[in-house]
Amino acid sequence: MDRKQRRALAGSVAEAQDGVISRAQLAELGISRHHVRREAERGAWRLHGRRTVAVHTGALSAPALRWRAVWEIGARIAAIDGVTALQHAGLLGFEDSAVHVSAVHNHNTEPVPGARVHKVIRRVGGEVLPAGLPRTRPEVAAVRAAHWAVSDRQAALVLLMVVQQRLTTPARLAGAQRAVRGRTRRAFIRAVVRDIAFGVQSLGELDFAEECRRRGLPEPTRQAVRQASGGRIYLDVAWEDHGLVVEIDGVHHRLGLNVTFDNLRQNDVTLDGERVLRIDVIGFRLESDRFMVQVARGLRCCSSATSAA
Repeated sequence: MDRKQRRALAGSVAEAQDGVISRAQLAELGISRHHVRREAERGAWRLHGRRTVAVHTGALSAPALRWRAVWEIGARIAAIDGVTALQHAGLLGFEDSAVHVSAVHNHNTEPVPGARVHKVIRRVGGEVLPAGLPRTRPEVAAVRAAHWAVSDRQAALVLLMVVQQRLTTPARLAGAQRAVRGRTRRAFIRAVVRDIAFGVQSLGELDFAEECRRRGLPEPTRQAVRQASGGRIYLDVAWEDHGLVVEIDGVHHRLGLNVTFDNLRQNDVTLDGERVLRIDVIGFRLESDRFMVQVARGLRCCSSATSAA
């Protein structure tokens, strides 16, 4: 095999990997370490660690850096995971420049520039996709990203975004949450995933009425019925004597035409003289005190308006 043939053969494999190829793959093609060194010395290829070779001399792209992280840590034990796996799957709007990699805990790993290695106790069955870049399935990656997040807010955000952007389903996310063993914020993640999967039904476990009682607020009516222009509607929480309604939005409220229907329903209630406050279930996990302060203020405002009338 001459130089031109070697370059063409290596390039054909590297093309599917954003311009990088592992030394193991090169060996399988019959390209020796001697040949690799000569190509690097000639300035055609560039070495990026002990196991990674770029068939160009430019900067590595984000996907190429992910391939490098897996090879340098160990292709048999490593997989792109967490936020990085979600970004590779198409997640938008969540910035994290580190390459997150999971590796089985009983293997030694060496530091790789730009990579963050997370040791996991065990792999979940079938969690690594069988083709392409070794990476975990979106639902597993999302749960691990939540465990590895720097705050509860970031954890809730990534769990919510992966469903909103349809990288996985609420049911699959719930299954992954039960299977993945994380070390941090277990109860919080379990609660948020339950909120995402079951919406307002899950908030019943938080017991909105109990939150009201704890703050000395009047007991509300749940699933209050109103007759509107479009027919009968059901309101999540209402204080009929005060003219205040609280709508508790699950994840499904942001999908399809649900926002339109929610707007129409809220407009009908408002035009009939009641005030409407909205609380999303994930937001309630994170900012329950602020939301309840608003509820209390709403009750006071409505009482004042009723008295003045």
